[in-house]
Amino acid sequence: MDYSYVITPFLAWFIAGVLKFSINSIKAKQLAFGLIGYGGLPSNHSAIVSSIAALIALKEGVGNPAFGVAITLAFIVMLDANSLRRQVGKHAEAINSLSIQNEKKALRERMGHTRLEIAAGVVVGIAAAAIARVLFS
Repeated sequence: MDYSYVITPFLAWFIAGVLKFSINSIKAKQLAFGLIGYGGLPSNHSAIVSSIAALIALKEGVGNPAFGVAITLAFIVMLDANSLRRQVGKHAEAINSLSIQNEKKALRERMGHTRLEIAAGVVVGIAAAAIARVLFS
């Protein structure tokens, strides 16, 4: 059985998570445990979905129907990360500015990703697929 299709998305998630934590820690000049979650560079979601699409392309070819399904899913996830989830973050920011007067718990504002963060996630995903291809061939 070929476990590379199961392991590759986890590998991409792990690499993206370590990179994001490292980048956030360097920016914050301290360990950035409070910044773990949605948003930031690279996009974990983009890394995960692009890793499986890239692995299918590398192992089965772009003519395989599974690649079409994977690339469609990847586009949906990346569009969602850039549009809907970013808008949710902007709404949270506006709500938080109103809620400060009421001293309520603030909503998480770091939602969604910029195009650069998504592109970085795609690069991580493709790299994870290439690593998995070498490890599991």
